[in-house]
Amino acid sequence: MQPTNMLGWMLILLGTGLVVLGVMLMLLPRLHWLGRLPGDIVIERDGVRIYIPLMTSLLLSAALTLVLWALQWLGRR
Repeated sequence: MQPTNMLGWMLILLGTGLVVLGVMLMLLPRLHWLGRLPGDIVIERDGVRIYIPLMTSLLLSAALTLVLWALQWLGRR
C-alpha cells in the first residue's frame, strides 16, 4: 500500500472516530441513568464518597464486546 493511500485510510478512521465521539457526547445527557444502576455501590461517610460502578462497568463491557464482535464479523465477510 502506498504511503498516501495509507494516510487516506488513517484520516478516514480518525474522522469516523471523531464522529462517533461527538455523537456519544451529544447523547450523554440523555443517559442520566448510566452510573446509577442497581448494583453500583456508593459509600458515603464523613464527607468521603466512594463510588464503585460495578453494574455500569458490566453493561459497558458487554456493549463494547458486542460492537467489537460485530465489527470483526463484518470484517470477515
